Amino acid sequence: MRNMNTLPAIALALLLAACGSSDETDAPAVQVTELGTGVYAVATGDAGNPVEGKYYAAADGSRLLVLNDTDQQASAIYRRAAGAGWQVSPATAGTAVDLLASNAVSSTVLDGASIAGRYAVRLATGAAATLSISANGDIVPGDTACKLSGKLAVTPLPNALKLELGTAGCGDLPALADGYLVVDRDYSPAVFRLVATGAKAPVDLWAYAR
Repeated sequence: MRNMNTLPAIALALLLAACGSSDETDAPAVQVTELGTGVYAVATGDAGNPVEGKYYAAADGSRLLVLNDTDQQASAIYRRAAGAGWQVSPATAGTAVDLLASNAVSSTVLDGASIAGRYAVRLATGAAATLSISANGDIVPGDTACKLSGKLAVTPLPNALKLELGTAGCGDLPALADGYLVVDRDYSPAVFRLVATGAKAPVDLWAYAR
């Protein structure tokens, strides 16, 4: 004879299990094709109309992928810290990036002293902002209306420095952002670009010597 006293307990257990499953289900992870240590020119998307970008890979597992639009501005920034999962800006869950092609390019380890100097960057409005970078990685604003400040630090990623960026009077740029300064001879005549996360779109500032 079925024990009716066990039914409420079983029902309660099933209900709790269902609730726990719903609460613990994470959003689909962001996935990106894995490449070995180095810097790569890459392409993704439709083979007839590919999206180009650069992929930076460190030996500790950290990664940075910057995909560009047709104006060579960052349309998406994917990054992964050592031992963590991929994150993307603008934020999107369940994204899978399959690379159509990848070609290794020259890479090096950077320090703040290697890019010390005075620079100008072009803003989305068409205005310019000036800044200086000290030998210890301090970003000091110039005398333009848009003030860019912050700090650079060494990162395991090749051709890159870790970036903490502050802005004031710079239109739609976020007041605070974190990302990377990346150097690439393909960027010439730009010396480097600053790429960072933004609420609606990535921050992407190309810097020229002055």
